[in-house]
Amino acid sequence: MPSVKSPAKRWQPAVTGLAVLIVISLQTFGQGAGWTQEPVQPRLDEQFAKQEKIYRKRGTGSYTANRGLSEYAELLPSGFCDELGRLGNSDRWLDIGAGEGQAMLDYYAPQGDGAAKKCGGSGPKARAVAISIEDRRTEKWKQQAASLGDRMRYLAGKRLSQHSRDELGKFQLITDVYGGFTYTENLSRFLENVLNLLEVGGAVYTVLPAVHLEDGTDKLGTWYKTELVDAASRPVKVSSWLRQTTCTKVTCESKADWDEPTQLIKIRKVCSDVSVPRTNLVEYLAGAPPSRRFQLPQ
Repeated sequence: MPSVKSPAKRWQPAVTGLAVLIVISLQTFGQGAGWTQEPVQPRLDEQFAKQEKIYRKRGTGSYTANRGLSEYAELLPSGFCDELGRLGNSDRWLDIGAGEGQAMLDYYAPQGDGAAKKCGGSGPKARAVAISIEDRRTEKWKQQAASLGDRMRYLAGKRLSQHSRDELGKFQLITDVYGGFTYTENLSRFLENVLNLLEVGGAVYTVLPAVHLEDGTDKLGTWYKTELVDAASRPVKVSSWLRQTTCTKVTCESKADWDEPTQLIKIRKVCSDVSVPRTNLVEYLAGAPPSRRFQLPQ
């Protein structure tokens, strides 16, 4: 992987708007797909409404939607390109928060294309599904998809949790580059949904900006966009929380020298009985990406 000094500055969108941090307490979520919570307070609803407007916005202040495969290679944990290249004709790749789907276009590009050759290999290609809240497909996507038939799909207009497992199926590889993992209001449920879509032996590759790093090299005074705290409000590292998930093997790479301390995360599913430790949302500030604080129950 090439050395990158500050990818967050180059590719990660800036925080949008000025707002007051919302601090509320929500009832502990129940287990599984039927998790419930107390009705959200009006001011939190306002933040969620602002966030929906950000998803629909184009241009300045919107999120980045055109990252290609070479950028995925630099932003995701080491080993991503090799894993993508090992996928066979019958395997499946899910990209969450795919935007314009440029990474998949690069993956399916002619074999002489540099990005496809460097990341994804030159062998048989997997079936691929892109998910985005907003439909950001370009004419290039439509033309390529038409030539590939159902091997390359694009699903828009719904969040991941609103797609049924029957609709999506199972995947050997799932990627999330500043997608749902960075934006969701329910971290536990999102991760559980992702892992339930993953075949045993498959892996999730993702990235999380502005967090407490596993190796403790983040600088004092950093404004964290995603924070986890325990029941006594003491900081908890995202990597520590992730490792409490059953049937997974988690590896993390800390990037303290990027503009924001960023954690590159790989989650390998090693058995089917997955259980994700719960989190409660206690703060949320709309942005691209939003600022969030989650509390772990006792």
